[in-house]
Amino acid sequence: MPIATRFHPVRTAGALLLALGVPSTTVVAQAGPRFEVSIAPAARAEPVTGRVYVAISKLADTSGTPIRRTGESGDPLFGANVENLAAGRSAVIDATAFGHPVQSLRDIPAGRYRVQPFVNVYTKFARADGKTVWLHMDQWEGQQWKSSPGNIYGEPVTITWDPKSSTPIKLVADKVIPPVAVPADNESVKRIKFESAILTKWWGHPIFLGATVLLPKDYDKHPDAKYPVVYQHGHFSLRAPGGFGATSGGGAAFTSYWNADGTPRVILVTLQHPSPYYDDSYGVNSENNGPYGDAIMQELLPKIETQFRVLRQPWSRLLTGGSTGGWISLAHQVLYPDSYGGTWSLCPDGVDFRYHQIVDIYADTNAYWLKRGSWMAIDRPDSRRPDGNVQTMMKDENWFELAAGDHARGGGQWDIWEATYGPVGADGYPVPIWNKKTGVIDKKVADYWKQHYDLRNILETNWSTLGPKVADKINVYVGDADTYFLNMGVHRLDEFLKKTSNPKHTGEIVFQPMAPHCWGPSLQELIPKMTAHMEKSAPAGADLRSWRY
Repeated sequence: MPIATRFHPVRTAGALLLALGVPSTTVVAQAGPRFEVSIAPAARAEPVTGRVYVAISKLADTSGTPIRRTGESGDPLFGANVENLAAGRSAVIDATAFGHPVQSLRDIPAGRYRVQPFVNVYTKFARADGKTVWLHMDQWEGQQWKSSPGNIYGEPVTITWDPKSSTPIKLVADKVIPPVAVPADNESVKRIKFESAILTKWWGHPIFLGATVLLPKDYDKHPDAKYPVVYQHGHFSLRAPGGFGATSGGGAAFTSYWNADGTPRVILVTLQHPSPYYDDSYGVNSENNGPYGDAIMQELLPKIETQFRVLRQPWSRLLTGGSTGGWISLAHQVLYPDSYGGTWSLCPDGVDFRYHQIVDIYADTNAYWLKRGSWMAIDRPDSRRPDGNVQTMMKDENWFELAAGDHARGGGQWDIWEATYGPVGADGYPVPIWNKKTGVIDKKVADYWKQHYDLRNILETNWSTLGPKVADKINVYVGDADTYFLNMGVHRLDEFLKKTSNPKHTGEIVFQPMAPHCWGPSLQELIPKMTAHMEKSAPAGADLRSWRY
């Protein structure tokens, strides 16, 4: 999406000192304009508990609606929570509402703008841990509040904005996002979706798991053959694995490879396990997300491997994925070492929290600013281009998530890390790793992360027992100019693995110079690597022939 010139929040010296943990004088907000957003009864008759937004765009910026244009480097978004908001009644968004990239409506300059109202509907979850929380329930769109079925919006309207006026600007959300259209199956691509008994019990609300399965060429012509299975983890998607069926680009190249003579015949599967916090649960058990690891291992994989002709042996059950999927694929190999035969992880999220992107959650005191001397605080970058040019700052992505939702309900990357890696708070929501406004890091939470989800730390601490199970199964690939600095965590993992003994790590860790996120070998390159590994590691008498036709 093209990003227009954006507003910048007005940051005073006092605000900067506050961000660094230094008290500042309280500034009392002056009265100013406000939005009053109501829901048309025809759109939803029931009261809404959730979050109401207003997005603001300049008149010249017409490439996309104001809501679609919001983001960490996008147009201003302001939000407010509502509880039992009845149809026809108004939610107020005023100068006290936190926004991004403008933090308060009082800082929007006078002028004419396009504005758009939106309502993110929350669901009540009375969880098995005794906590009750309100979160957005995924509607099989992949936890994207801007496009989630059942959420309500209004068309953009043009307004005249006067920061000195106290007359409310009334907006109406009168349209409902329709249900997701699931692609149809065909002879090669099959889809599964079912209610998870494990997760439904824990969340106190129906929770669904799914998979998209790509069958090997001539699967039906070889009814006696059973196949290795490759689980490709990543963000929620209903598309065919590998882009199979595409007529151009990488998907077309993969389709040609998949159907070619001599290609190893495996079953390729992408998994769907969105949580109420994100488009992907990160595939592990956690205090806030619940037992997704158990549900995947005990329900989802057995369902796939029963419905399709899978060999169902650890040596023939392989993992891959990139970014989020890179972390999950590595985590599953580490946390379930007896269940998988190897992982080929691409550009994984932080595998060592001394580099959570580039924040050292153990040693740093602030995630947003690096203090230099008594007078200077330097913004910490969040993303970059391979040539070093910075794209976004750490505070900006976090502040956008905060504008989208408090209590880790913004649906973003930093929110799901808190929900996955962190402990649950007394209120039932994740305990933040750092203050979302100021960036000040909570060291008790950091220690919890270290003990439970720092993959390098888990491997190093438990190598005497884990090493014999995973020493030849861990392969990681990353660009050494990764957009989100994820290469640095992989370097720390690599430093440890190079020192291992009894047994020595024999997988490969590859850094590609000047490559961004998410560099890594294609499936066309990985599948032969996986096949060679299976042929080497399979036990005597294993079926290495029926699926090689």
